[in-house]
Amino acid sequence: MKADYLYPEFEIIRNEALCTKCRLCEKECSNGVHAFLPEKGILIADSAKCVNCMRCVATCPVHAIKIVKSGADFTYNANWTSDVIREIFKQSATGGVLLSSMGNPKPLPVYWDKILINASQVTNPSIDPLREPMETKVFLGKKPSTVMRDEKGKMILNTPPSLELSLPVMFAAMSYGSISYNAHECLARAATELGTFYNTGEGGLHQNFYKYGSSTIVQVASGRFGVHKDYLEAGAAVEIKMGQGAKPGIGGHLPGSKIVDDVSKTRMIPIGSDAISPAPHHDIYSIEDLRQLVFSLKEATDYKKPVFVKVAAVHNIAAIASGIARSGADAIVIDGFRGGTGAAPTRIRDNVGIPVELALAAVDERLRQEGIRNDVSLIVSGSIRSSADVIKAIALGADACYIATAALVSLGCHLCRNCQSGKCNWGIATQRPELVARLDPDEGSERLVKLLTAWKREIKEFMGAMGINSIEALKGNRLMLRGIGLSETELKVLGIKHAGE
Repeated sequence: MKADYLYPEFEIIRNEALCTKCRLCEKECSNGVHAFLPEKGILIADSAKCVNCMRCVATCPVHAIKIVKSGADFTYNANWTSDVIREIFKQSATGGVLLSSMGNPKPLPVYWDKILINASQVTNPSIDPLREPMETKVFLGKKPSTVMRDEKGKMILNTPPSLELSLPVMFAAMSYGSISYNAHECLARAATELGTFYNTGEGGLHQNFYKYGSSTIVQVASGRFGVHKDYLEAGAAVEIKMGQGAKPGIGGHLPGSKIVDDVSKTRMIPIGSDAISPAPHHDIYSIEDLRQLVFSLKEATDYKKPVFVKVAAVHNIAAIASGIARSGADAIVIDGFRGGTGAAPTRIRDNVGIPVELALAAVDERLRQEGIRNDVSLIVSGSIRSSADVIKAIALGADACYIATAALVSLGCHLCRNCQSGKCNWGIATQRPELVARLDPDEGSERLVKLLTAWKREIKEFMGAMGINSIEALKGNRLMLRGIGLSETELKVLGIKHAGE
């Protein structure tokens, strides 16, 4: 008998005393974990198929199921960990590149958690957000360095195209195909209600969602999927995707199994064909080439829409951002190495790129030193988890933040990191109609609205505690931050003092 080198990572425990044999777990699991044996009248579970998505646990009407780590592990070795051994076994069996979804799960530093927020006391009194006006509105785009007035003293409003956000948070790029129609609808509806924006990702824009165009950022990636004149004109802004945090220097790949009828039409590729985006844009090999595309997109949209450029956070990001700011782009999106993805080579996801906190601080400082900070807005993404992360990002120099994984968690995602299979039990990262139907757009959009409504209230509380009444006054205000447990080099890059100084 051939040896099976991999023991199941998870184990299904069923409380037979509580189980009513309703077989709902069998129906709800798209991975085929649960099965009913009629001759014995019992339910069994194939733990080897379990990805710990928690669908069966959440839907069991009598709470008879729980999922635990199996505990059958390899001999402890700090260097040759269980994950390393499992991955070697998998590659030895398949000869393939390991693929993973979601963000980097490794226990690497999370700088948000090592930054504390300063607070007002006596000499600089705090502000009560319940009784005093607090401005959470932000504008994304180029900002004039001086105020122009006419002969009567009235301000001349001759500013470049920009986006107006009711709060400094948007929904990040997730393409139609990698996530479901219903998930996109949730994002579009929530963004519209909240007065913010969602990003189409590189998969084009479904015809039914053109009505949300005023709340949409359309993306142009190397594959040019779904890009045409009407698409560019539909959005409020255009974003050029040069890279993403989960896989810097790597292109995109959406399996053919996810290219179903509507995805095929939207992306303008044949049904069932793999959607492969090359790593580079084959017309961009310099900042001058990037500038050409920036202005081509501005020309195509009659100079009415701001153009963003999205790049991954890498070691020379400050110099890259300086060039992008001079390319004519209106905003730079910096995506950190903890950013999520539908599928990425595991080794790339876990080992390439740098934390967005360090990248943001370096870019903001460089642009200020060069006197061009007002020429471009900064948007950051890559594991923004809470309103506290948003506040810290703005104090480090961001104008706004993108969220993606947090939004998916709000919709029900349990981070089982199995997106690439297309079997998402929560109806998010799938194109199978019976699974897509599990995500109710009414409920999903309502949950997203409630999430960001809560964040907005917390943002106001944070600002009030700091004695600040507007997001603009917080932007780049690093005096409001203190580090804890950080080295001198880390503090220097972040541009903040250690707690107690």
